[in-house]
Amino acid sequence: MTVRTDRDRAHETTREPGDTRAKLLLVILCLIWGFTWPAMKVALNDIPPLSMRASTACLGALTMLLFCVVRRRSLRVSGAKAWTHVVIASLLNVVSFSLLSAFAQMEAATARVAFLSYTMPVWALLFAWAVLGEIPGRTQSVAIGLCAAGLAILISPVAVSGVPLGLMLAIVSGISWAAGTVYLKWAHIDGDPMGITSWQLTIAFFIIAASMFVFEGRLHLEAAHAEALIGVAFSGVVGNAIAYGIWFEVVRRLPAVTASLGLLGSPVVGVFASVLILGERPTTADFIGYALIFAASACVVLAPRSALPASG
Repeated sequence: MTVRTDRDRAHETTREPGDTRAKLLLVILCLIWGFTWPAMKVALNDIPPLSMRASTACLGALTMLLFCVVRRRSLRVSGAKAWTHVVIASLLNVVSFSLLSAFAQMEAATARVAFLSYTMPVWALLFAWAVLGEIPGRTQSVAIGLCAAGLAILISPVAVSGVPLGLMLAIVSGISWAAGTVYLKWAHIDGDPMGITSWQLTIAFFIIAASMFVFEGRLHLEAAHAEALIGVAFSGVVGNAIAYGIWFEVVRRLPAVTASLGLLGSPVVGVFASVLILGERPTTADFIGYALIFAASACVVLAPRSALPASG
């Protein structure tokens, strides 16, 4: 009993720094995923969507596997039940989001796709409340309201004659990501988080590659210019391997809703990156929507720990 109590006290004294570190990781992740959106768009200009995603998935899986080997992280997953959880998490977190967001960018502007994919926190709130019992606190309720207002401003100009396919795909990608985030929290997979991430990326690669051979026949990179190949490399190594490694660590440290809301800064970064890299020009209404969503992100990332709900 004495040893257990000492460990519990040690955990309590290190919990606050852990939360602070997780929020700093969220800021880094916002920057990475923000620049990944225009990088993917540049790649999609020369490369078909499944070929692009198969390439980034391959680079991401290999990079994460290398990280695990170099850092001597365990790749062990015990039992059929744990493997089932890993496969389902990969389908929701990586496969669905990767494919849906890529096809969405073929149909709509990158900035709008990025923001609509980040309706994810709203869905995560509902899923986490129902599955994990994570009741939103006051700060999170304010953030949800700001997020909803911002998204309404962004969607309303193009929703008069029906929401375009690209925007629908972006919203569904957010739903899938939210479901995967909450599922990962609920499953409590026994294993090294980095090793589990590596397996999710590896499983995603094989599924996406199989889809590519079925629908595109083969890998199409012959028409890609240097800019497109750089976009693929950045999206695969940084946007996939490094970013997903950070993301699943954040999910492990913070409540699902807090983690997902904190990522609302990513599309804001994506907008400015799209202006710099792609030359997109958002409207005044767009900037108002972006500002509201950025405020929602700030509410969560900068909130005092006492305002955050407990993890499920």
